[in-house]
Amino acid sequence: MTWEVVIGLETHTQLSTASKIFSGASTAFGAAPNTQASAVDIALPGVLPVLNKGAVERAIRFGLAVGGTINKRSVFARKNYFYPDLPKGYQISQYEIPVVQGGSITIPVKNGEKIVRLTRAHLEEDAGKSLHEDFHGMSGIDLNRAGTPLLEIVSEPEMSSSDEAVAYAKTLHALVRWIGICDGNMQEGSFRCDANVSVRRAGAPLGTRCEIKNLNSFRFMQEAIDFEVRRQIALIEDGGTVVQETRLYDPDKHETRSMRSKEDAQDYRYFPDPDLPPLVIGEDWIAQVTSELPELPVAMRARFVAKYGLTHYESAALTATRELAEYYETAVAMLGGGGKLAASWVMGELSAALNRGEVDVSASRVTAARLAGLLKRVMDNTLSGKMAKDVFDAMWAGENDGDADAIIDARGLKQVSDEGEIIKLVDAVLQDNLPIVAEFRAGKEKAFNSLVGKVMASSKGKANPAQVNAILKQKLGG
Repeated sequence: MTWEVVIGLETHTQLSTASKIFSGASTAFGAAPNTQASAVDIALPGVLPVLNKGAVERAIRFGLAVGGTINKRSVFARKNYFYPDLPKGYQISQYEIPVVQGGSITIPVKNGEKIVRLTRAHLEEDAGKSLHEDFHGMSGIDLNRAGTPLLEIVSEPEMSSSDEAVAYAKTLHALVRWIGICDGNMQEGSFRCDANVSVRRAGAPLGTRCEIKNLNSFRFMQEAIDFEVRRQIALIEDGGTVVQETRLYDPDKHETRSMRSKEDAQDYRYFPDPDLPPLVIGEDWIAQVTSELPELPVAMRARFVAKYGLTHYESAALTATRELAEYYETAVAMLGGGGKLAASWVMGELSAALNRGEVDVSASRVTAARLAGLLKRVMDNTLSGKMAKDVFDAMWAGENDGDADAIIDARGLKQVSDEGEIIKLVDAVLQDNLPIVAEFRAGKEKAFNSLVGKVMASSKGKANPAQVNAILKQKLGG
């Protein structure tokens, strides 16, 4: 029988505040252990939490971006559990009334797009970190992360494959970076996903889910989900039963393994935190945050299609990140048009160079202004496409300070577009290659390409290819 996969994701997004959610301690990454843990963070007697306004503002920004409901009144709760890196013995989170409810994320799928609904997004504090690798027979505790502000974003269980789960995670990752609420650094733990995975036979009720914790890589997420799906199906087909539990993914062995039995809400004994009053968000605050939101990716994609004549694929690629979209628009503005040409170059030569150099577009060796300068020479027929790629490579290498015109002059790369000169080149090639001309007249189309190549070679690649083609066809009666 056909198996159906059901996946929901819980994503812990570290908010980009300079200080923690309930204290003034720094959230900077990489400090020596336990040097950024204040009296509030380590729960010394008598200390009281004070809510970070910036964390709330970022939660509002997210809720608006996904079309969710911003609750005017939300409540903080204590989530009680014991773990060595949780100094209070409880985590301050939100339970019954989160700051954001509902909303949705639109993800790309094979046949178009799919809308994944969100259940909620709530504010909470992070725990510390247990360190096992550097100690023999012991564990160390680093409380620097304790109290770091998180927005936990919970999806509905509406994804049906690892491909969809990864597409959702990538889309969400791009969005939180786009609106400036998270730096998205997965290696530093700023964006971590827990995947709830279950399987069922077609048409059957939902199966028992297992939660795979702390997936901080899109590749590991895909591998972990695929393994877990195979594990659950094999277990059921062998007559076994899936047990609700929390599992970890081992990337070295490419498998998930049991961590602990999965707790339910009642196990955490949630109750409202008596040290924190309800969070009240007024309409004026929501209006202010709304006015400060950047243009969102969905709106920008539609505008790129309408304004620049791009395809939906091109507009989606160019809005993969806010930095890439801004680079593209800057280049088009300085070019004074040429939206399709700029899109082709940003998605082609530029992206390839960025990948080879393993750098982000914000650190591109060729600025948007410099790229526009190069593309102007393509548009005015100074350069052919091949010549322009050679100039781009020189710009990337820093030749002549990366200035396209200076490189063109230094290398003598101006394209020959004078019709009289090209006619002379064509006539000479036809005269010197009569057998190839005869082949073409006999119906061999490849002979035409050979003649084009010989004209280009005789011009040392400087002849305008479009003019060469047109003049050759005219001369040959094509």
